[in-house]
Amino acid sequence: MTFNYLKQTSLLLFTLTTIAICTAQKLERRAMWQAKINSPSRSVPGAKIVSIQKGSPLEKAGLLPNDIILKVDNKLVKDGETWTEIYYGIRASKIIEVEVLRDINLMGFVLELNALPKEVHKSVDTFYEELTSVSGITQRVIITKPRKVVKQPAIILIGGLSCSSIEIYPGRTGNWVKVIKDLVEKTDMVVMRIEKPGVGDSGGDCSQSDFITDLEGYRAAVKLLKSKPYVDDEKIVVYGSSMGSAIAPLLANEFNLAGIISDGTFFKTWFEHMLEIERRIRSMSGDSESEIVEKMNNYYIPLYYGMLIQKKTFKEVIDEYPAIKKYNYHSSRHMYGRPLEYYQQLQDFDLAGEWEKAQVPVRIMRGTNDWIMSSFDNNMIIDVLKKSGHQDHVLYEYEGLDHWNTLHDSPKKSFEGKPGRWEDNISQIIVEWAREIVNLK
Repeated sequence: MTFNYLKQTSLLLFTLTTIAICTAQKLERRAMWQAKINSPSRSVPGAKIVSIQKGSPLEKAGLLPNDIILKVDNKLVKDGETWTEIYYGIRASKIIEVEVLRDINLMGFVLELNALPKEVHKSVDTFYEELTSVSGITQRVIITKPRKVVKQPAIILIGGLSCSSIEIYPGRTGNWVKVIKDLVEKTDMVVMRIEKPGVGDSGGDCSQSDFITDLEGYRAAVKLLKSKPYVDDEKIVVYGSSMGSAIAPLLANEFNLAGIISDGTFFKTWFEHMLEIERRIRSMSGDSESEIVEKMNNYYIPLYYGMLIQKKTFKEVIDEYPAIKKYNYHSSRHMYGRPLEYYQQLQDFDLAGEWEKAQVPVRIMRGTNDWIMSSFDNNMIIDVLKKSGHQDHVLYEYEGLDHWNTLHDSPKKSFEGKPGRWEDNISQIIVEWAREIVNLK
């Protein structure tokens, strides 16, 4: 009887401690602008308001469509990276000062934005939690859980390169959102997502967060997921999309996860990857083969060799070889919204070796019209797995699919930004793979 009393008391104390840890959150809820706002284009500062929701704080304060936001809390909106940092960094119920240009008149406004509503699902419970990695950055974690009392299999989702959110917030649309929603609502599994530094409610700055910092966040997320009493820690599948698909094998190997699902992945080094992308872009832009060879040799190879191998900034490379400037579409210290340090660390990381070491079931999806990731890279992964004696792997090449879960008639139409189409089987294949790996009937 004494033993049972002590056991129950310990369990109660553990429960209270756990609740205290979960509820004493540091992260404040991000705000929503309730407006369509275009990011600064080229080198011209300012974010242009396209439209404003009726009844929103912006409308009540007197802002109008076509106003150009120049400063927020005295911070200049000088480029896309800065605007992304500002856009995600504003917290609800905090008074902010906005300086706008209306025609040729400079105007100031003081306003308080509303909180972005949290996502809700009919079939599962949704928990907004947080974690702090060894990088010292506190990040938002979203966990969805089927309403069961037994230990359940789980998926940890690792997103792509961009600073976009993994949250299904109200009004957000797109095929990536559909994939996440189907994982949450159709797998009958616990699903964990983690926002990158500076994205959503997370602390930090995505435009300054490097590869190692992102990776440490993912590692912390796996540890948190494995610690949950409602999760069967022997049945956790890692699902990675785009950049996350290349990181997935590393996490599976480090944490002895149950399986790997990769969607739109690559295998070779980032230097090789960027040269292949530039070659494909030149081809889809209409260059002849001779023109492509000339541009690769004289411009793109020196550009990415300088940045990735010699660890220089784009500005430093161009200062040494000014002719490259015409063909460089990246800013001085950023590429695709992330700092150059991200790619320089990635270049030195042995992601291909992690594929070679994989022991658990591997499922890979690649779209035949994906012009970002090559078919050759995906087939190389299968060849390496076979060579290493791996027994359970599948590469499925989805006819017409591009890198953004959209169906097109050709890679060129995807490259040109033509509207594509969605079909439910895109996400259903991933749902079925996850359930198959953990033996959910």
